[in-house]
Amino acid sequence: MTERASGYGVPRTRREAHRLNPPHPLWGSNGVAFGPDGRLYVAQFLAGRISAVDAATGDVETVVPMDGPVESPDDLAFGADGSMYIADLVPGRVWRRSPEGAYTLVSDEVEVPNGITCVGDRLFVNEMKTDGRLLELFPEGGEPVVLTDGLAFGNAMQLGPDGCLYYPHMISGQVWRIPPDGGVPEMVAEDVHDPVAVRFDRGGVLHVLSRGPEGFVTRVDLHGDGTRSLVTSGVTGLDNAAFDAENRMFVSSFAGGGITELHPDGRTRPVVPRGLAGPYGVTIDLGGTVWAADHYRVARPEHPADDVSGDVATEILQPFFHGITADGGLLHTTSQYGGVRTYDPATRATRVRASGLNQPLGIAVRSDGLLVVAETGAGRVIGVDAADTVTVLAEGLDHPVDVACDTGGRCYVSDDRLGAVLRVGDEGPVVLADGLGAPQGLAVHGDDLFTVDVEHRRLWSVSLTTGERRVEAEDLAVGLPPDVERQPDPALFAHGVPGLAPRFAGLAAAPDGSLLLSSNGEGTVLRLAPNP
Repeated sequence: MTERASGYGVPRTRREAHRLNPPHPLWGSNGVAFGPDGRLYVAQFLAGRISAVDAATGDVETVVPMDGPVESPDDLAFGADGSMYIADLVPGRVWRRSPEGAYTLVSDEVEVPNGITCVGDRLFVNEMKTDGRLLELFPEGGEPVVLTDGLAFGNAMQLGPDGCLYYPHMISGQVWRIPPDGGVPEMVAEDVHDPVAVRFDRGGVLHVLSRGPEGFVTRVDLHGDGTRSLVTSGVTGLDNAAFDAENRMFVSSFAGGGITELHPDGRTRPVVPRGLAGPYGVTIDLGGTVWAADHYRVARPEHPADDVSGDVATEILQPFFHGITADGGLLHTTSQYGGVRTYDPATRATRVRASGLNQPLGIAVRSDGLLVVAETGAGRVIGVDAADTVTVLAEGLDHPVDVACDTGGRCYVSDDRLGAVLRVGDEGPVVLADGLGAPQGLAVHGDDLFTVDVEHRRLWSVSLTTGERRVEAEDLAVGLPPDVERQPDPALFAHGVPGLAPRFAGLAAAPDGSLLLSSNGEGTVLRLAPNP
């Protein structure tokens, strides 16, 4: 394998290593805005950083690092003096970053701040929640002024050519406007497909981006009779857009990251390739298809070599997916926000198996068909049977992360705080191996158990018969980059809406003994095949 640009180095492994999809330098992309230097600045919500992109070359430079004061940047805007203003969604903060790089907290009184825009020296922000507000903030001091409330999940907004602020109601499918000095809000478009952002091009035409799988952009002629035209970009999970001085449109994707130039006729040009948002859990079905739980979607990461976009196929776009396991023709998934679901790729039907759990993560299928789930937040391992009855298989654990079962029906759980893998049985959890750093992903093949240590970026094997252990691979692209100082995890929920789910490096075993690893530090799935 070639050297990465991600800072992790090249893995050392006893196995043959092959990426199923290419790594990408822009892990997640949300709000975008052109800065005073002509580069496109990108807020990376999941990564917790902001990068600047040269739209001509695709070069990416980190400007706001992930171990800085900003936790979860979702949108950004530039003021008249060149200051960058940042909507830090989860902790509910709005920041100013001066042209010299100094940070000042503008406000911590906005709940779930998302859409943000500047009108000269004035600063406006809205809230991404039910009954959200649109506010004016004052960087030099002063109480926020509420222009309006009642937003059905606000998001990216902009000043229109008529001098009004335009903003979407994501849930109700509407676009509204209001004067910057306040007044009565006016709806200007309804029945818009999943509107996530409103943007005006240099000619004053309104573009409404949709957050669905098709990548719709609706153009609305506000100068004439309000006629609409629809462009299908194919960019799954559009999030935001910016127009350069030549009126070229560049879009971001919350699902696949990257930056893409979108032409008026729907043609696209990758500027920064898209890819996986995680990945989190990974699995392989009996037909050999690899599936990744990728936070916002279930994806198939085996990327065509001739596709320069870098993106992977999206099976289903729907929040949120973190653990995944194949079971015949079905996929069982977990969301750290409390749910266990079963998805049928043949019918595209989803069945809720359990809800209201405390951060469920790893999932496996026992030989008798029981779904075994690591309920991380509750310190438990639970079972979900065919009738969707939940039973407790083990409790009193510190931080159970993943589960795996062998052919005899024995189940195992990794605990990344305890640094151990435990066997779960009638006698309670028993330590099988400890001193493993921070083990997360877990898989069993034959008489061997494998786990991913995200602290030391190693893959361990443990013999289930002798207890012997050895390092199968090192310097893996999992967990935080080596040069990033670990920070406390941001909140899982913020004012009743999802916040940030912790990272998870999943692992799965294929029938031929290959291991599939979620290399979440570079956005790939790595296949580690046994040496012939």
